[in-house]
Amino acid sequence: MDKDTLEQTRLTLRRFVRERLVPLEKQVADDDKVPDEIRRGFAEMGLFGISIPEEYGGLGLDLAEEVELIFEMGWTSPAFRSMFGSNVGIGSQGILIDGTPEQKETWLPRLASGEVIASFALTEPDAGSDAASLRTRAERQGDHYVINGAKRYITNAPHAGIFTLMARTDPNNKGAGGITAFIVEANSPGLSIGKPDKKMGQRGAHTADVVFDNVKVPVANVIGGKEGQGFKTAMKVLDRGRLHIAALCVGAAERLIHESVAYARERKQFGQPIAEFQLVQAMLADSRTEAYAARCMIREAAGRYAAGENVSMEASCCKYYASEMVGRVADRAVQIHGGAGYMQEYAVERFYRDVRLFRLYEGTSQIQQIVIARQMLRQAEAGIEG
Repeated sequence: MDKDTLEQTRLTLRRFVRERLVPLEKQVADDDKVPDEIRRGFAEMGLFGISIPEEYGGLGLDLAEEVELIFEMGWTSPAFRSMFGSNVGIGSQGILIDGTPEQKETWLPRLASGEVIASFALTEPDAGSDAASLRTRAERQGDHYVINGAKRYITNAPHAGIFTLMARTDPNNKGAGGITAFIVEANSPGLSIGKPDKKMGQRGAHTADVVFDNVKVPVANVIGGKEGQGFKTAMKVLDRGRLHIAALCVGAAERLIHESVAYARERKQFGQPIAEFQLVQAMLADSRTEAYAARCMIREAAGRYAAGENVSMEASCCKYYASEMVGRVADRAVQIHGGAGYMQEYAVERFYRDVRLFRLYEGTSQIQQIVIARQMLRQAEAGIEG
């Protein structure tokens, strides 16, 4: 997308976020549901197809362009972004990166339009950070596979039309090499969705268990047409996803800063606005500095990703720093609001709970630390200076 068109798209999205979405935040939190007209609005703007090439009906943005839009989405409740987030990221990218031509032609246009919601089914009751230990089993029987197992905390599961599913096809290979990626239609006999999880925050964004009981999946639905590549596909997808989530964290931090500055200017104590107190100013300054640092990191890493460089370590750096950063900013925002920050009528109370999840999904902060450190050690062993 050319620079002027991208800027127009960003400004259109900014207006939509601030004029349409922000006023709905309390309603979404109370009802645990995003209104249907918002989904239609996202579809009209092409947000379901941000990362899908134009030949399949998407906007075809590279990651450097994508993060500019996600900075804007972070300004409002994460539930809104979650509605199209899996189509942009982990739900579609496995098909886009490793799918067969037939798989791309069948699903990418429907994902780009928002007709179908994609969901990424990797996590299990006993396999979270240790994704390679998953137990969901796919056994080939002629021209199809029979899948049995259960997935947990699957984003958009109640709304999904398809699942990008990771299952073990080689029981003798207990590691990553025994895992295969499948496209599984949500209406497949034997596939059932549990009740939506009751979460600490992010109401309106739904997760649930997905159970597979002798679900038959055609051989043609193996992503890429080859067994044993599923874990590699998942890892390819996660680099982009981690930068996407990091950008979302920056947007949320900037909204929290906005709320904190506005409150500090209005709230008076000892005869003056609390914004005049130096310790409040210090919290504001720390928050702005950290948000700015995260934005710069993400832009640099996303630009290198878009240029075709391997930025696995940098993606983890960004996700780790930005998700931890927004937690600190949220904590300061509540502190600046004082007792009011603990009340649900103020946005910072909701954001404080919402942003906590960012340190857990797409790889916990501790997993990011391990990824970063191992890459550093490999570089040192190879004589590469970081």
